[in-house]
Amino acid sequence: MDVGRVTALIERPGVAAQLCVLLDGETVLERSVNARPDQPFLLFSAGKPLTAMLVHRLAAQGVLGLDDPVARHWPEFGGQGKETITIRQVLQHRSGLPYGKSLPLDAVLAPNWDRSVRALAEARPRYAAGAVPAYHVLSFGFLLGEVVQRVTGEPFREVLRREVLTPYGMKRTRLGGPGSSVALVGGIRRVLFNQGFFRRAAIPAATVIGTARDLAQFYQAMLDDPAAAEARTPSSGDGEIDRVLGLPIRWSQGFQLGGPSRSRAMGKLSGPLTFGHNGSNACVGWADPTRRLVVAYLTNRLEGPVAGSPHQSEVSDAILA
Repeated sequence: MDVGRVTALIERPGVAAQLCVLLDGETVLERSVNARPDQPFLLFSAGKPLTAMLVHRLAAQGVLGLDDPVARHWPEFGGQGKETITIRQVLQHRSGLPYGKSLPLDAVLAPNWDRSVRALAEARPRYAAGAVPAYHVLSFGFLLGEVVQRVTGEPFREVLRREVLTPYGMKRTRLGGPGSSVALVGGIRRVLFNQGFFRRAAIPAATVIGTARDLAQFYQAMLDDPAAAEARTPSSGDGEIDRVLGLPIRWSQGFQLGGPSRSRAMGKLSGPLTFGHNGSNACVGWADPTRRLVVAYLTNRLEGPVAGSPHQSEVSDAILA
């Protein structure tokens, strides 16, 4: 790895960033730019795998089954033709319910958990369950999160802390709540995402806040955690177009998968077993089981198309090279 090249890429004017790279569990590169190493960033969708792993851990404990219909645990959800949608299909982004109302209206509702899950319970599927991948931008977190609350009888935030954040040593990571994180720059979405009421809200698919070190620790654990093996199993084939993103995305059961593609935040040099998740092109975390390599790269810069920025790909490829 050309450390100078990687460092030059992440040192962008006016942009705060953290980078943590682990090789076989050892730190080989850690940098903070315009931010403290312990200063949390908003992870956006890079936090989705935490919710996914919570569900997989509960499944391993026998609390729920991945092939259970969502409505088995959340009866109100079963109307409008949604009675056969399974928990696994939500993990795969194949439930047919990428939105409750629409993405803009779902974003308005997102800070209110009860209104968000009610909208999903009342919604009709856009696609047949299991038929096609359609990225669950916000619905991913609320669908899985409400199931978690129903089967445990506890607030999602508390179950996430106990089952994921604490076991994986993610001491500076939380789902929303009080406290500050790095302010966002670039893009009109920063107006919403910089608002305190939004960041304090429990929005599992969007408001996880944490550090690159914590996210790297999570992915290091994923390399050896038996519960992660199921989560890393592919659920879509090469070239299958995601109906929301409009791009070929390789999904597993809670992660995005690597492989040669110019749209991959994990890099064009990433291998097919690489797993991780992009977060609004501002943040990304991934692990390569073949190389035993882990990368967590967080920034406060909102930019580019949803499915993966050239900048993230360039950073990932510089590390892989």
